Amino acid sequence: MKLNINNLNNKSFWENANIEIPQYDINKVRDNTEKNPIWIHFGAGNIFRGFLARISDSLLNDNLIDKGIIAVDTHSTGKTNDYDMLEKVYKNVDNLTLLALIKNNGDIDKKIIGSVTDILHADFINYYKQLKKIFISKSLQIASFTITEKGYSIKDLNFKNDIENGKPIVKNISNIMAMITELLFERYKNGAYPISMLSVDNCANNGDKLKEAIITIAKEWLKNGLDREGFIEYLEDKNKVSFPLSMIDKITPRPSETISKKLKDLGLENSETFKIGNNSFAFFVNAEVPEYLVIEDNFANGRLPFEKAGVFMTDRITVQNSERMKVTVCLNPLHTALAIFGCLFNYNYIYEEMKNPLLKKLIEKIGYDEGMKIVVNPKIINPKDFIKEVIEERFTNPFIPDSPQRIACDTSQKIPVRFGETLKSYIEKDLDTSNLIAIPITIAAWIRYLMGIDDNGNEMKISPDPMLKELQAFISKIEFKNIESVENNLYPILSNKNIFLVDLYDYNINLGKRIENYFKEMIKGVGAVKECLNKYIK
Repeated sequence: MKLNINNLNNKSFWENANIEIPQYDINKVRDNTEKNPIWIHFGAGNIFRGFLARISDSLLNDNLIDKGIIAVDTHSTGKTNDYDMLEKVYKNVDNLTLLALIKNNGDIDKKIIGSVTDILHADFINYYKQLKKIFISKSLQIASFTITEKGYSIKDLNFKNDIENGKPIVKNISNIMAMITELLFERYKNGAYPISMLSVDNCANNGDKLKEAIITIAKEWLKNGLDREGFIEYLEDKNKVSFPLSMIDKITPRPSETISKKLKDLGLENSETFKIGNNSFAFFVNAEVPEYLVIEDNFANGRLPFEKAGVFMTDRITVQNSERMKVTVCLNPLHTALAIFGCLFNYNYIYEEMKNPLLKKLIEKIGYDEGMKIVVNPKIINPKDFIKEVIEERFTNPFIPDSPQRIACDTSQKIPVRFGETLKSYIEKDLDTSNLIAIPITIAAWIRYLMGIDDNGNEMKISPDPMLKELQAFISKIEFKNIESVENNLYPILSNKNIFLVDLYDYNINLGKRIENYFKEMIKGVGAVKECLNKYIK
């Protein structure tokens, strides 16, 4: 059976395969959306298909809305010859997605998502008219984004290339933020209708990043001769254009070959995975069951009843606190600790590490003991319940595999938030740091990891990091199995406030020497890292 709208009429097949199908008229929803669009989304990858499109689908199934969501592929922004995402992932299956939610016991909940009414491309040469038509629609309430944090970067833009004789050269505009700015101008020019610009990317204060990028572009265009009276005022008027903050948390990894085979065995055709660029795709999305989306309830032109689909709607401070809870205590620090030790101990997957009682105890100590003392409680999510779910359900799920090596990428950039904020909070709250063990031992293990030697004494590949050369230069004189060679070589790293937000030798924190001692124990010889963990993590 091929996945398409027509074959959804074969209800017995889907019922026998235990796959839920949409309870609404997909074609009618598409007609409604074309006439009066309410939601357009930029970034048509797996987190969109497996989470945001699912939210729209749930609301449609419950008859709470009668319009779907329009997707825009930003995979190859500005390119006119790269439509693989549109054709292979979407159009080949009538814009449907099979969502496979995998529990950590292997049970799979399967459902067809039918809420994506159309798929376009972020290509102003071929799709500008269609995008403009949607953006000038009075009915449009939300433009949302999952384009990664890099998508909001405009530092390399040449604004002069976008303008000629005081007018925009539409075909030259290829940066996604510049495209959005131009589309917002069309909305301003054609009625100045209100709209909400919702970033759902996994970065702090995401709405502020989106707003800053758009307003900066508008101002730079103005400097370069593009006079658009009133446009910047329109963008800065929160009653006209709002930029809500959000916190998102859900793992939607690359499509699993195991799921592909299961679907094929059920009789579904074309269930094979395939490559687009360096990324793997399929007509299905596999994802973990737990999911969190917290959104600032700040919408200029109304919104969907998101809370009816499991979304937390709240105020700005609560969104920020939810993000802070996740990244400083309840998830990200635990991930980084497992990544560092996982590389040193040659683990391939996080779930394998969770079978090691010592590593499980380590992250429990980081979260429950050391982090919980300073955690910001957002109230809408209980931090202890969140950590428990992370440790007992999410990290242990063998069907949502993630590698320590991937998570170890850019660790120097992650430490300020994942450990530095906690250490800074200890100082601000005047808490005793002498009881800290798991966090300093993880920091010591990170520097041990930077030596590029695993706990078996073998050479180990280091994941990419922008500070790697600088950091390795500081420890280049340190020799494995030679404690005396450590000398003062760790001082430039451990005193670096750009990495830890505090000087770890400062008397208020007083962890520098202790970390040095942990590190010395870890370089004694083969198995020394494990021995050190065994000694201190009880």
